[in-house]
Amino acid sequence: MKIYTRTGDKGETSLYGGKRVSKSSQRVEAYGTVDELNCAIGVAITQVQSSNLRPELRSREFKVQSDKGKIKKELENIQNDLFQIGGQLASADAKYKILDTKYLQNRVENFEKFIDLMAEELPVIRNFILPGGGKTGSLLHFARSICRRAERRIVELAKKEKVGSEILIYFNRLSDLLFTMSRFVNYKEKQKEIIWTK
Repeated sequence: MKIYTRTGDKGETSLYGGKRVSKSSQRVEAYGTVDELNCAIGVAITQVQSSNLRPELRSREFKVQSDKGKIKKELENIQNDLFQIGGQLASADAKYKILDTKYLQNRVENFEKFIDLMAEELPVIRNFILPGGGKTGSLLHFARSICRRAERRIVELAKKEKVGSEILIYFNRLSDLLFTMSRFVNYKEKQKEIIWTK
């Protein structure tokens, strides 16, 4: 099977179901930004693997509920989610439903548990902080900013076409998770957070 097909040479692409649309369409922009986020998370994973971080969370409840005590594993799970969400967004036809609504709802609940557990170890934040810290934390901040952009693109699409509300909630909570992960990583690696000042 060849990588190139030449079918997109005139600026159009096919959605699931065969419908042809412009590559500048809101739907393509939405799932393209989700793909960009997936790539950014992939870069963050490579840094998590090579850092001195040992992010094993000790909560028994967390291990029982989701068995995602390691940030790397959670990020890999998120990559799989994003691949499926991108596939869902690449379909304008409801009959090509890839995602189970309940699955995404459960994922959001897991995000919230993970956020709460990491927050228990973190110093309370009372001011805005500048994105940065160590390399791992900075990459997670970068992924978080792309996540926000993906969310905006999906909101734009949802104003014109049907998009499940559970997808919007997923991205809103995912950005919170990536923000907390970046703080958690910086804290564990003893990287100082820089407080924003006027």
